[in-house]
Amino acid sequence: MRFPTPLLQGRLVRRYKRFLADVELNGDLVTAHVPNSGSMIGLDAPGSAVWLSRSDNPNRKLAHTLELVEADGGLVGVNTSHPNGLVAAAIAAGTIPELAGYARLRREVKYGKNSRIDVLLEDDARDGGRPPAYVEVKNVHLRRPDRGDGLAAEFPDCVTARGAKHLEEMTEMVRQGARAVMVYLVQRTDCAYFRVAADIDPTYAAGLRRARESGVEAVCWSCRITPEAIELDRPLPLRPD
Repeated sequence: MRFPTPLLQGRLVRRYKRFLADVELNGDLVTAHVPNSGSMIGLDAPGSAVWLSRSDNPNRKLAHTLELVEADGGLVGVNTSHPNGLVAAAIAAGTIPELAGYARLRREVKYGKNSRIDVLLEDDARDGGRPPAYVEVKNVHLRRPDRGDGLAAEFPDCVTARGAKHLEEMTEMVRQGARAVMVYLVQRTDCAYFRVAADIDPTYAAGLRRARESGVEAVCWSCRITPEAIELDRPLPLRPD
């Protein structure tokens, strides 16, 4: 995914009310939309270098959107609206082996109890195709200090009741004979593996453990990130929480 227009570099003054950030940009103070409902642990320090996109849509309340934050010597993508498209494009290109080769890819398809699956992959059953694959994408940007076993990408960075609900619905899809695959997309470049942040959300950690025991699959990929583009880079191993 290439950013359609060049990003603007500034300095973070503060993030507040979850979805707002004040940024010093070319000597001016602008308020930017923060498209991230998480806590953004380690990514909201005042003075951090940040990159903003700018929209010319006159109907938008805020023209600027927070896209990237410099942290721990690298760039981190914080816009949670990008991972679904990034993963869908990677699947279509055959980049993720576990999800390659399906005849059709659809996005935002209704399923379960009033939910929408991020990506639904389908084959033609008349030709002996595989069962459908329900793909749920989670954005990952949390990385805490090294605990002595390498730098881990972690999810979630705050309690996520919605995420726990998705795990239950994915488990139900497996019971019905479909595949269900969690894709954890790490929008940063400095992690060696992935684990669940069980200390932050033990309910989600237990839910993922049960889901995987029931047949829900899980894969994780890190990204290459520049101020010009974000794209999938390499798979990361998943370790127990």
